[in-house]
Amino acid sequence: MAEAKTPKKGAEKAPKAKGSETVAHAGAVAAVPEGYVARMRKHYDEVVRPKMIEEFGYKNPNEVPSIEKIVLNMGVGEAVNDTKKVTTAAADLALIAGQKPVITRARQAISTFKVRENMPIGAKVTLRKTRMYEFLDRLVTVALPRVRDFRGLNPKSFDGRGNFAMGIKEHLVFPEIDYDKVDTVLGMDVIVCTTAKTDDEARALLRAFNFPFRQ
Repeated sequence: MAEAKTPKKGAEKAPKAKGSETVAHAGAVAAVPEGYVARMRKHYDEVVRPKMIEEFGYKNPNEVPSIEKIVLNMGVGEAVNDTKKVTTAAADLALIAGQKPVITRARQAISTFKVRENMPIGAKVTLRKTRMYEFLDRLVTVALPRVRDFRGLNPKSFDGRGNFAMGIKEHLVFPEIDYDKVDTVLGMDVIVCTTAKTDDEARALLRAFNFPFRQ
């Protein structure tokens, strides 16, 4: 009887299937198809970039500002009494972003708020490239129009270096969240980081992406 051969140490692993980038999504892994270009990315190349060149007179197309990343941050104040709330918040944030978030922890203890050092108090995720453009599309076309009594975004919410921050009071405005399965309505911060050098350029860039700023 022939002996079974054992794999040699250092043997090469089977090659990974070509394709694509993977993302954690609701406990599963969602793949971004190879060669896929997000709708908002096409919009940037075909509409936003020419419009910015016309408005600001950039001599080099590479000077045109772009969105570098989007950071989503969700704080959970109720985690002081129940740390499981953070796990639930992280799961909801994963559904919204399509990417597994990082649990944020307290850097120091604050006895007034019953916060202990290293206690989980929220979740955050940083989106780039395709996932960033996909989130941007859903934010502008689906989520913001569902905000109750929405009167437009504050055009002054820039930090002086071309980055824009906004707050959303209810994460239920995102269609990925099932209203019937939510125990607690959570708020979240959305920070859009751009390569613009001034707030005026960043404001024009986001307007071209159809951000509904107040007049």
